Amino acid sequence: MALPAINTATHYDSEPAEFILPDLLSDCHYPLRVNPHYDAIFRVSEQWLIDEGRLVEPEITNFVGLRAGYLTAACYPDANAFYLRVCSDIINWSWKLDDWLDEFNVDSALGIRECCISAFRDPINFQTDKTAGKMCKSFFSRFRETGGPGCTERFIHAMDLDNCDKKHIHDLESYITLRRDTSGCKFCFVLVEYAAGIDLPDEVLSHPIMMATEDAANDHISWSNDIFSYNVEQSRHDTYNLTGVLMRERGLDLQGAVDYSGQMCKIAMQRFEDNRANLPSWGEEIDRQVAIYVQGLQDWIIANLHWSFESTRYFGKDGQAVKRDGIVKLLPKRPL
Repeated sequence: MALPAINTATHYDSEPAEFILPDLLSDCHYPLRVNPHYDAIFRVSEQWLIDEGRLVEPEITNFVGLRAGYLTAACYPDANAFYLRVCSDIINWSWKLDDWLDEFNVDSALGIRECCISAFRDPINFQTDKTAGKMCKSFFSRFRETGGPGCTERFIHAMDLDNCDKKHIHDLESYITLRRDTSGCKFCFVLVEYAAGIDLPDEVLSHPIMMATEDAANDHISWSNDIFSYNVEQSRHDTYNLTGVLMRERGLDLQGAVDYSGQMCKIAMQRFEDNRANLPSWGEEIDRQVAIYVQGLQDWIIANLHWSFESTRYFGKDGQAVKRDGIVKLLPKRPL
């Protein structure tokens, strides 16, 4: 994978107070489309997560500010109300799952993984008292009502929740590989199939050009997320971030690493378009389904960019100002 050339970085004697975001939206000309069922579905799905996940304050306020329902509606704009509700419940649950996994040790995290995989395998008969498992049973019993067999198996595989040791990722190449698995994109891309009511053959999804198309979309979503989340993550001393990896490995200062990350996103966008244009034909009906699927990857790319400024997750209440001006003021680091 070609990477941008490194310009000479400017190193500061003191920590910078701010950095400027790359203008990723100007490089992405895809239209943003929001599902017409958004208003009705996001409210009931939010309440489901609050009730079933047993959220209390400040968890509730933080979750509502996340605006996960908006992200889901923009990622699956053509889904009917039933499919959108299932997708919304899954994505809401995945955000809460991240919090649970961060709170637990390795053994507890593996216990959640095993519980969830068992619930996916048999959501009707599997019994558990774990909150995460009960929620899996709820949404995946509905998923299985209409999800095709290939789509169902791909979802279970993508939701393999093994605890990755992210603290020992130092070089860019290994980070890129691992980030594709930890971004959440893989199960979200399976939901593109599910929401459209299609079940692509394995030989289509395993084709090298299709895999390269998926990787390019995953990279753009993951790396742009790393740029947007850097400020919050650096404040809590979290170094599992593309920007942090570039600063360490390539000797870049913060602004240089952010700019370099932006160039990587631009290259990923071009890779997505180049591979999309070179996809082979599998016959009229499969080609129709492939076009729907790749459109779904496109919807994810543009939805992620807009949602990042709508949500309070990365920029608090300043999302629209940051979107307009591109200036991110660094948060102070929390005490260790």
